[in-house]
Amino acid sequence: MTTFSSLSKNRSIAVRALLRNRLQTILTMSGMTVGVATVLTMIALGSGAQKAIQDQVRAAGMNVIVVTSGNYMMKQQSTSDGETEEQQASYDQGTQQVNPVVAEEDGDPENAAGLGASEKLSLSDADAIAVLAGVQYVSAGLVDNARVESGDDGWFTRMHGESASLPNIRRAWSIPHGRFFSKREIDRAEDVAVIGSIVSQHLFGNNDPVGATVTAKGRKYKIIGEIASASWMVPAAQGDDQFDAIYVPVTSAQSAMHRSSLSHLTVSTASTGEVTKVSKSITALLRERHELTGETPDDFVVASEAHRSLTKGGMRTDIARAVVGNVGYLDKVTLDELGKTLDRASRTMTALLASVATVSLIVGGIGIMNIMLLSVTERTREIGVRRAVGARSNEVMLQFLMEAILLSVSGGGFGILVGVAAAKAISSVVQWSVWISPWAVALSFSISAAIGILFGYYPAREASRVSPMTSLRYE
Repeated sequence: MTTFSSLSKNRSIAVRALLRNRLQTILTMSGMTVGVATVLTMIALGSGAQKAIQDQVRAAGMNVIVVTSGNYMMKQQSTSDGETEEQQASYDQGTQQVNPVVAEEDGDPENAAGLGASEKLSLSDADAIAVLAGVQYVSAGLVDNARVESGDDGWFTRMHGESASLPNIRRAWSIPHGRFFSKREIDRAEDVAVIGSIVSQHLFGNNDPVGATVTAKGRKYKIIGEIASASWMVPAAQGDDQFDAIYVPVTSAQSAMHRSSLSHLTVSTASTGEVTKVSKSITALLRERHELTGETPDDFVVASEAHRSLTKGGMRTDIARAVVGNVGYLDKVTLDELGKTLDRASRTMTALLASVATVSLIVGGIGIMNIMLLSVTERTREIGVRRAVGARSNEVMLQFLMEAILLSVSGGGFGILVGVAAAKAISSVVQWSVWISPWAVALSFSISAAIGILFGYYPAREASRVSPMTSLRYE
């Protein structure tokens, strides 16, 4: 109780002393305000730039893994130089399925190496993958060709059955009209649909499609939303199988397509550098769940977006063999190095901000120490009077330390307000991305308080060492 009373009394004395010297107090606080505001503004701009880069990378699908049902091995064929070469399994861009390689020798299908189709990929597999370390979102998918009709208009496109988490994976998407379907609508297998901007343009022109009804696979679907491209890295184009597509709940698609299994799973990782590791974890998990042991080949294909982008191209066979034959390694180098590059950029930016913060706050702290030392000299007689009427040396020290802390904390508080306002103003004027995180605000405030204690201790100690007799004789 005595300690609390002493703190309260010294705080009141410190506040009155600061108010008596308003100009000196304001100038001292300004140093801390400018320092903290500078630090917070730079952290907001640096964090915003990093977040914008990461969003663009994720929008391009560099953190996305696609698990496809079925798997076909490669068969040997002769090159123009007489050497044997593995013919890569061909990927159908639309269905995301692997097409079988048909044997050419003697028309014997047994000469075609491969495992064929599989119907083992299931919703429970998606749930199991969702809890793996490094996995951010999982969307269970089913896809097929479909003609979508609205009145007399029709458009041949792709029909996707997906989970509610798909927009979180496809960061390049925006929803200009309506919304994406919910988990509840998936559980109920409701006949609702979200159409891509290309489909919407062909069926409804520039009109808002939400509320309209379309027919696909012999069923009527109520449109609840439209998706469009939100990134220059993934533009909308006819036949792109993203914006030229119709999306319905995966359970509704299973009913419409008369299938209980899935054709693919779309998985996103929290970091681009974890794609290779997560891919291996998914492979191990699915082999265990599908009871594949020993040398039994996989009945699925796990491929990143980088892998799929390489296998889609129309390269010459010999070049494709050289590139795709090493695609696993290239995936690892590309994605891991990209993740490491982002981490290095983050550390560099953090070091730069820390350097600026150190300089700014040290300058502010030195200002506080100088003002407090000057204050001790100017108020020597006041200190003597306090000591003469019974104040102990530790109480005098606490008073001056309290003044320093009040100056730094008040300056830091104003600095946070100025920093937030400056960051938002810069973002509005020059269209830069900013990100003001709670930890940055907390860190700025904590540092300002620490500066007050650190740089206020020495002047406070000097004040406490002034003897009463010397103080009373001081002019």
